[in-house]
Amino acid sequence: MSPVDTRVGRALVRRPSPRLADGIVTHIERRPVDAQRALTQWEAYVQALSDAGWAITEVDPADDCPDSVFIEDAVVVFGDLAVVCRPGAEERRGELAGARAAAEAAGLTVATIGAAGTLDGGDVLKVGSTVYVGQGGRTNTVGTNQLADLLRPRGLTVVGVPLRRVLHLKSAVTALPDGTVIGYQPLLDDTSIFPNFLAVPEEQGAHVVLIGGSRVLMAAGCPATEDLLGDRGLEPVAVNIAEFEKLEGCVTCLSVRIRSH
Repeated sequence: MSPVDTRVGRALVRRPSPRLADGIVTHIERRPVDAQRALTQWEAYVQALSDAGWAITEVDPADDCPDSVFIEDAVVVFGDLAVVCRPGAEERRGELAGARAAAEAAGLTVATIGAAGTLDGGDVLKVGSTVYVGQGGRTNTVGTNQLADLLRPRGLTVVGVPLRRVLHLKSAVTALPDGTVIGYQPLLDDTSIFPNFLAVPEEQGAHVVLIGGSRVLMAAGCPATEDLLGDRGLEPVAVNIAEFEKLEGCVTCLSVRIRSH
């Protein structure tokens, strides 16, 4: 394991539940999930973060919650503020207590989304001082407005993005280090909401995690997107997360990154 570079930050991760195969599927057909293969892929994903200089914190497992490995949906972080979400799928709300405890242990200020708001962290994309929030699936307007109220004093502006074809906003778009939003065009209703948008040729290529400098973590199996990003001076780090993709998961939702300042 590489030495931890504390200039990068800390990554919260959560070990897959033994019930992972029972996770919710909304926009794709259900396929069998191999729990052991998923665990191996998760371990390789965590190792990739560690190799990039991230300190790893395992959030207490939530074995009764099949989707709990997707820790990003439970809590989102803005500087020293952690917002504990309120998932749109009620059966996922058992994931929140452990996520809150981990955020508190990390020394973050903690706020919460309350009823009747719903907010999944996978719907939240931060680009500079703008926070895009997907609406139409798991996140509702009340939850979006609550998040806006929490972030306004920090100089952040929340912009709602309509969704119809994907589970979460970050199932369709993420952002590069220079603020360019990348996405798979067939999954988006309107890309004009993003000032700088770049279409990628592969659906899973739309998901990247900024892991430091020019390095971006992404799913394996997207060679054309890897080439596209490489041509822009980026260094793609590919990991195989195929078992999680069967549950509409992607590289962003398997960790919560708390960046050092």
